Amino acid sequence: QVQLVESGGGLVQAGGSLRLSCAASGRTASTYAMYWFRQAPGKEREFVAAINWGGTSTYYADSVKGRFTISRDNAKNTLYLQMNSLKPEDTAVYYCNAERTYYRNSVFSGGPYWGQGTQVTVSS
Repeated sequence: QVQLVESGGGLVQAGGSLRLSCAASGRTASTYAMYWFRQAPGKEREFVAAINWGGTSTYYADSVKGRFTISRDNAKNTLYLQMNSLKPEDTAVYYCNAERTYYRNSVFSGGPYWGQGTQVTVSS
């Protein structure tokens, strides 16, 4: 079992930055691949970024490539998402997700463990 708790969301102006965090608990949390997803109002949840268990490989959705950076600190059991050059279309609830397998594709719909989500709102 892995428990996930996101934090760091908020309101920011377009062009600004935010850093999301996801605290993971559970004896084997550091052995899981980790993901960020987001869901905007009226839209389906979509893949944002992925990182393997060791933090040596990452993968991004085209919509965030070059602006967002996923990272992890396994000593702290924490996942991060640094979001720069934010746009109004980045407004969504952001979720972290854990899955044993590392998938480097944007059609992956998520593993069994989800956080509760954190709201990110980007004003124009």
